[in-house]
Amino acid sequence: FEKDLREWIASKTHWKSNVKRFCEGWFKRGLTDRPITRDLSWGVPVPLSEAKGKVMYVWFDAPIGYISSTKEWAKNNGYPDRWKDYWLDERTKLVHFIGKDNIVFHALVWPAMLMAHGDYVLPAEIPANEFLNLEGAKLSTSRNWAIWLPDYLKKFSPDPLRYALAVNLPENRDVDFTWADFHARNNNELADILGNFVNRVVIFLKRNYGGRVPNVTVEGDSAQEVIKSIENVTREMGNLINSFQMKDAARLLMTLPALGNRYFDYQAPWRTFRENRVRCDQTMTVCMRLVSALEVLTAPFLPFTSRKIGRILGTGERRWDDAVTPVLPEQIGETEILFEKMEERIIIEQRALLGINQEVISEGATAGSKKEEGGMISIDDFKRVELRVAKVINAERVTGTNKLIKMIVDIGSEERQVVAGIGEKYQPEELIGRSIVVVTNLQPAKIRGVESNGMLLAAVDGNNIAVLTVDREVNPGSPVS
Repeated sequence: FEKDLREWIASKTHWKSNVKRFCEGWFKRGLTDRPITRDLSWGVPVPLSEAKGKVMYVWFDAPIGYISSTKEWAKNNGYPDRWKDYWLDERTKLVHFIGKDNIVFHALVWPAMLMAHGDYVLPAEIPANEFLNLEGAKLSTSRNWAIWLPDYLKKFSPDPLRYALAVNLPENRDVDFTWADFHARNNNELADILGNFVNRVVIFLKRNYGGRVPNVTVEGDSAQEVIKSIENVTREMGNLINSFQMKDAARLLMTLPALGNRYFDYQAPWRTFRENRVRCDQTMTVCMRLVSALEVLTAPFLPFTSRKIGRILGTGERRWDDAVTPVLPEQIGETEILFEKMEERIIIEQRALLGINQEVISEGATAGSKKEEGGMISIDDFKRVELRVAKVINAERVTGTNKLIKMIVDIGSEERQVVAGIGEKYQPEELIGRSIVVVTNLQPAKIRGVESNGMLLAAVDGNNIAVLTVDREVNPGSPVS
């Protein structure tokens, strides 16, 4: 039953509308007893004479604190009955954000307790995440195999970590946090895409417009594509966040500054400022609308970055829907770099800090990714590899090589650059438009100085190479399992 329940919760099926249908068969068959006490020397004693020496099991006792802490808060603020607005009002929506190891208590035991003691609000949604590992091993605070936030904040700003965790959330499977991935996300996405776009726009306005922001009517297909993308991403991000699909929402966010960089390059305002001022004004109006929208859309994942953009714009308090019709200031304020690039040595330094408990690595590897006899791997090992369908948008040879082809591929949530040594068997132009299979959670690497953020799959038979493709049309980003 627990296995089925875990899978059901992981599928993001809504609790409120489906719990009766899901549980009816199980309840008819009857559930096995589950102990709610422990034989420990510490804890909350069970207030029964026949239970002397026993204490409450924390996951039976702790959820009660959700209500008692609300009561205490209401009392301390002078409204002793205010807690009822949260726990007894049918208009209240109760959401449990939990780990998969606590699904049973939050989805069965706790609701049963609430139902047995009056008209309490029941959980409407139970987003349950899988486990987050660290550098290939399970987190262990007792062994110091962890990242301690006070130590982290002495060296780094909060947003790069928030982003690295958001785009790699263990929503449907266990995932691994690595310092190499953190470094790559900061440099290649936050700095090179988001930070670069905002910086080049505001610097251009400072240098050429004296900080004045043009606000003119925009025309043209490329401009309308950007405006429409802002509307679509705002709507889709809102829907994803409301359905607790934070990873997809964070990845979708990054498509906007990527689009902004492409638009800025295509419009070439450094040239049109001299040759066609009307067109340049339109370009900068569109770019500033996107920057203004990004102030709003970055807030859930990059709140400190959002505030930095807000200080540049000086537009005041914003709401989510303001991103669709972004407000433009007449003049931009003081500019600041949103993200500093990190040197690669931080990877070595942070891994070295973990190395003081090196035995955890081998222990975690044994527990989490142990190879079975005969060279076989477990299903958990396989699940760690993220395979997705990718559509090749563009392809060209890497300068100075015959074997390497650089491709821009669409993986649904974003576009990436992938480098592959298939140039002796394929011409770049014959790859464009193909739907291939790519490993998307591979650590980025540089090949001949060109970054590759993923790996395509190909069959190799001697000197023959065949890129794996799908035999029917599917959307880019579709998982391969």
